[in-house]
Amino acid sequence: MKLKVSFIQFLNAVPLGWGLTEGAYRDTLDLVFDVPSGCAQHLAAGEVDVGLIPVIEYQNIEGLKVLPGISIGAAREVKSVFFISKVPIEEVSRVAVDRSSRTSVALLKIIFQEFYRKDSVEYTAEPPNPERMLELYDAALLIGNPALHIPSSLLVYDLAHEWNRFTGLPFVFAFWAVRSGVDLQEQAELFYLSREEGLKAIDTVAQRYSKRLGLPPSEIRDYLNNLDYFLDDASQRGLETFFQLAAQTNLIPPPKPLNLYDFKQPAVTPRLARISR
Repeated sequence: MKLKVSFIQFLNAVPLGWGLTEGAYRDTLDLVFDVPSGCAQHLAAGEVDVGLIPVIEYQNIEGLKVLPGISIGAAREVKSVFFISKVPIEEVSRVAVDRSSRTSVALLKIIFQEFYRKDSVEYTAEPPNPERMLELYDAALLIGNPALHIPSSLLVYDLAHEWNRFTGLPFVFAFWAVRSGVDLQEQAELFYLSREEGLKAIDTVAQRYSKRLGLPPSEIRDYLNNLDYFLDDASQRGLETFFQLAAQTNLIPPPKPLNLYDFKQPAVTPRLARISR
């Protein structure tokens, strides 16, 4: 039987899944498409075997293992997780959040509490409509495709940039997690080969998604090439720091260590995302 896999619908995930959705490995897995939080819910409910999930969910779901060396992250700026505001961040008191990814909400709370020393901010979940959000609140958190269209008149804070500015570390937003009891040995390499195929196809992805998202191909290409799809040592340090701060701000219990799936990664082109810039 095919592995059942939950996959994120956002543009930032397209290179990871390209080989599975469009390329040589199409139809090898049974894919379920959803927003990041939905992918985690499918995995927690045992409805899928593997999920591309927000990293904070690793601390909330028992028995998960993480595929090593592969993720969606950003060394400095992510360009699709934005805190937009009518006033400077120091003056914000009421925030509308898009909870499609709980990792981004947790990151925003950490930035306020740990970096700006603001612990009295009120957070309310709202649909990802920036105009409507800012009618009712001082500021808003937008992630994924909706964050690619931001009015230029607003104050815009890139959350990965804020994280890097205070910690000096990359930030990891999502990774592949394997449900307890799932044997992935024969099919694990599909996820790595799919990523390699996707990173080689960035120009094709940019052309195809230009019309869908109403953005120039060059802007999409720059956005994807800015992301980091490799979970290396620096990214793992960033991830561990995030878990520690999330626990410190009472967003999660004391964090469990990263349990990597015991699998030898196939030989793929190293750092293809960075080389292609």
